[in-house]
Amino acid sequence: MFEVLVFVYENYWRGDACPELAHLERKLNAVGFEAEEIQDALTWLNDLNLAARGLQLPALDNEASSSAPQPDIQTWAPSRNSMRIYSMAEQAHLGADCLGFVTFLENSGVLPAHMREIVIDRAMAAPADPLPLDDLKIIVLMVFWSLGQEPDPLILDELCDDTSNRLAH
Repeated sequence: MFEVLVFVYENYWRGDACPELAHLERKLNAVGFEAEEIQDALTWLNDLNLAARGLQLPALDNEASSSAPQPDIQTWAPSRNSMRIYSMAEQAHLGADCLGFVTFLENSGVLPAHMREIVIDRAMAAPADPLPLDDLKIIVLMVFWSLGQEPDPLILDELCDDTSNRLAH
């Protein structure tokens, strides 16, 4: 499934540039991916699109909203002092490496709470147990991609870099 996701990420520069799922399925078949991998990836992408659409604030009717207060994006954001507690299932499925990486991205200021929740949701939908860190990095890239955002270049390098050959200082 992750090979299909990487192919989609590399060939469609943003989520809104990606064709409809039926057309994408035909293209992936033509490229040579297996049918089961394609179905898993398309289901995963569809759920990612639903989660990304859920982030958009509801549109208010101008006539009805003239007297009603407009929702403020600040009311949707967690407070500065809030803390995310991971369930036992999340801890078991993600493992220490993935949870540490998510914390690193949050503390770096590149993964706000709403995006973190999509990352966790999509990671929990991934088949591996525990999820390898490289697969989590692909999920993070896909979340940025689906929202039409590009991560900071240094973070993008961290997400795309193969760390298996690095030497610790």
